[in-house]
Amino acid sequence: MQIGGGSPIEMWTRTQGRGMVDILNNTSPNTGPHNYYVGFRYTSPDMPQAVEQMVSDGIEHVIAFSQYQQYSGSTTGSNLNELYRVQKRLDPGSKIQWSFIDRWGTHPKLINSFADRIEDQIKKLTKDVRHTTPILFSAHSLPLNVVDRGDPYVAEVGGTVAYVINELRRRGIENPYRLVWQSAVGPLRWLGPQTESAIKSYASSGYKSLVMVPIAFTSDHIETLFELDIEYGEVAEKAGITQFLRAEALNDHPPFIDALATIVKEHIDTGFLTSRQLMLPDPGEESEQTRITRQWIATQAKQIADSGHRA
Repeated sequence: MQIGGGSPIEMWTRTQGRGMVDILNNTSPNTGPHNYYVGFRYTSPDMPQAVEQMVSDGIEHVIAFSQYQQYSGSTTGSNLNELYRVQKRLDPGSKIQWSFIDRWGTHPKLINSFADRIEDQIKKLTKDVRHTTPILFSAHSLPLNVVDRGDPYVAEVGGTVAYVINELRRRGIENPYRLVWQSAVGPLRWLGPQTESAIKSYASSGYKSLVMVPIAFTSDHIETLFELDIEYGEVAEKAGITQFLRAEALNDHPPFIDALATIVKEHIDTGFLTSRQLMLPDPGEESEQTRITRQWIATQAKQIADSGHRA
């Protein structure tokens, strides 16, 4: 009940989807009508439900648009593996043609949306600490064994942070910043520094204010509303932080909805081009399923290229 009785992530995802297709239908009517489908991995509506509906609706082309803006094999990669299995089972005749938007963490409109949300919080700080308060960019952590095999997530999250900082500097916001990692569980060694430890460390160093930024999330859900706001908020209060501010998730921020539509339109305009990054395996060991999924993605890309399909 502390976050309203449940995660609002489906509500926000549908809000974003509706806003995105409304813009596309207005700005790119020749490629429409457009529709959106939501397929979560571990909760309803899940991928089988989404693909079943697509098959029922007679959809011929689907853009698999990952809402993890920074790629990781444990998030986008895992979801693509599941998508491969689901479409093979539910669409054995391959009536649906697929293309993929697998990462978009440095898109200018996404960067501007994050900067908007951060600037809103900076303005709330008292004047005496407005320019010195640390900005803590917090992202979901990864086990170090995943990082060691070459997963690009750390570099991609860092890239988003660097672009956001450049935009903030352009706006005259010069606050110091760090990238920290949340949600580590279990006995494995995880990426650090952990968000909770960083909060305590800065408090012990004399800082009385912090601005938290959920840089790997675009919608409010348990990890923002409970973990960041409530759990870490309590940590900050006990540590002596008197101004603990959190940049609002992008949710229904109009520039962010426009960013989603722009990214899809750019994908269409390239002829549904598959990212070369998506086709590059990690240098470390990968699963057989990941290799099979990559082959399927390559086949889909070749079919699109051979057909000369352009919007």
